[in-house]
Amino acid sequence: MYRDRIYKPTDKMSDLICENYTLLQVLSRFGISLGFGDKNVREVCEISNVDCNTFLAVVNFLVENSNRVQEHLEGISIPSLMNYLREAHSYFLDFQLPTIRKKLVEAIGDSNEKDVTYLIMRFFDAYVEEVKKHMEHENDNVFTYVEKLISGDHPEGYSISIFASHHEHIDTKLTELKNIIIKYFPAGGNNRLLNATLFDIFCCEEDLASHNRVEDFLFVPAIKKLEKEAK
Repeated sequence: MYRDRIYKPTDKMSDLICENYTLLQVLSRFGISLGFGDKNVREVCEISNVDCNTFLAVVNFLVENSNRVQEHLEGISIPSLMNYLREAHSYFLDFQLPTIRKKLVEAIGDSNEKDVTYLIMRFFDAYVEEVKKHMEHENDNVFTYVEKLISGDHPEGYSISIFASHHEHIDTKLTELKNIIIKYFPAGGNNRLLNATLFDIFCCEEDLASHNRVEDFLFVPAIKKLEKEAK
């Protein structure tokens, strides 16, 4: 949803959610709980020990749905942003993808079309392994590199540009899975659950795409700036 103004610290946190419900994921990944009444963004962030500038940088970047970066980078906290990205990784790997798999098995597990069923599950499991490898690499290597930069160390032989040049958009392969289900899975069975599962896959694809955009257009530029300062 595009807005002609950006959210500010004095805006009510409840307005952010009511105007764009997808920001519920952002709240969760920053560790912000519901039940904040009419408190504004700054007040809620202070109560939750969240850096307000970083929270608003992510919110406004996602809501604006553009690749303009510079105005969102001012005052951003890299540790806070990395915590947000780590929590996003945990959400995908530990909750969203396992939940989709469980619903998928329930929806298509009794199908007589064993070949199509097998193809769907094999594709999904291979995709999850790819996502896991992708995110664990970021957790174990990229974020460790950034933490060393923050501590004053500047490791040789690596830079965030190397990460950026190999950063694959892991959301795109879900399009193939959606097409297999939509075009080739036969009618019958638990269509209501299958359609609900397919809806979840669409949402997951959009969520992963937003996650990738935050990494590409907020995280990478912020680390490039940090690298220059470290030198």
